[in-house]
Amino acid sequence: MSDALSRIPVKVIGTAKPGLKLHLARRAVQAGIILLAILIPASGLFRIDPVAGALVVLNRQIWFSDFFLMFGLWIMVATGAVMLYSVAGTVFCGWACPQNTMAEWANHMTHKLLGKRAEVSLGGEAPIVAASKKKALNWIVLGLAFLGAALFFGIIPLFYFYPPQTVWSFVTFSPDRHLAKSLHYIYFVCVVIILLDISVIRHFWCRFSCIYRVWQHFFRTRQTLHVLYDESRSAECAKCNYCVTACFIDLDPRKTDLYDSCINCGECINACDRLHAKEGGKGLLRFEMGERKKSRLSTFRNNMGTLSSRFSWTGPITLLGFSMFAWGLHTYSPFNLSVDRYTSSGQDYQIEIANKLYQPSEMNLHVSGLPAGSYSLDADHFLLDSAKRRKINLHIDPDLPKGLHAVVVEAESGSGWKGSFRFEHLSMRGMK
Repeated sequence: MSDALSRIPVKVIGTAKPGLKLHLARRAVQAGIILLAILIPASGLFRIDPVAGALVVLNRQIWFSDFFLMFGLWIMVATGAVMLYSVAGTVFCGWACPQNTMAEWANHMTHKLLGKRAEVSLGGEAPIVAASKKKALNWIVLGLAFLGAALFFGIIPLFYFYPPQTVWSFVTFSPDRHLAKSLHYIYFVCVVIILLDISVIRHFWCRFSCIYRVWQHFFRTRQTLHVLYDESRSAECAKCNYCVTACFIDLDPRKTDLYDSCINCGECINACDRLHAKEGGKGLLRFEMGERKKSRLSTFRNNMGTLSSRFSWTGPITLLGFSMFAWGLHTYSPFNLSVDRYTSSGQDYQIEIANKLYQPSEMNLHVSGLPAGSYSLDADHFLLDSAKRRKINLHIDPDLPKGLHAVVVEAESGSGWKGSFRFEHLSMRGMK
């Protein structure tokens, strides 16, 4: 008996739900993008300094004079987006877009507290609340959840305009001399916009108003990643619309076109795989690049040929942008020195030094081209605060010998940076 039992074939089926891996991977990416949206400005990688009126890249103020650094960065971003569109299509929308993440979460909370048919529609139809969930408590919990989410997500935009220390002081209600009163109004506006978005707008924005998707359509082809339906097995899904109900964009994944509202989230693939796994089969939907053909090798070659032709012009432009960005970093000047005459007497000049870094630095000034004792400085050694400007007065003795004097103002930071500014001073001594 035991020998007979041992010869019976045993098939081991995994305990994990089919399609769950794809679903969890997308959730992990969405959470990672939210975290990245905070870390990018908080780390100084990129943000905007409204006080200085400058972009901040790698914790450095970027002025228009830093042309190579700024222009190279935007070239890399633009061409990188084109290549992403060409290969992965709308995968950013389904896997990384914060707007879609918030809308999905809002749908989940609405269905959980009000029922599966409680859809939010801007077409005028009221959500159908399940009879068992028509309770005031459910509405209150849903409203508080939306408000809490808006309060949280409303903080993220602040990191792009204020240093992380200032944002932290704002969150913890701590006193901070850099904490502007306008920050409260900006935060209030952000919270209101996000609250309206997750309460009413949601995926309406993705389907009809997103400019990002309109631009993306210029670079999408049949070879771009998309959901493909196996029509040869269409009999297996007769009278089944499980994938349709799983699509929160209200599409039929079996009838996708070149230009549609699909965001490549993969939830329809996940749903179809789960349904057919109950019978030990595979789903009819999958991600694919190009049309299904008899030879997968031929499909791969055709796809790569089409995509490589597009990379033939985006690749060199991306390399150009990277080269410009690298050269901009190499030639970047962390300080800016300038001198200007500011009195009508012609004897007084104003030296201005700007710190473009977000860390303080010791600074030394030296003036050459003038006789010793013929000029005076308000200060020749001082601490220059992070991302600040310091103005130093230079007074030249009116009894300086008559003539044109070549004056050089030199500055040196504690980190080793050296800069100079040359100007001509005309002494009018004895002239009438």
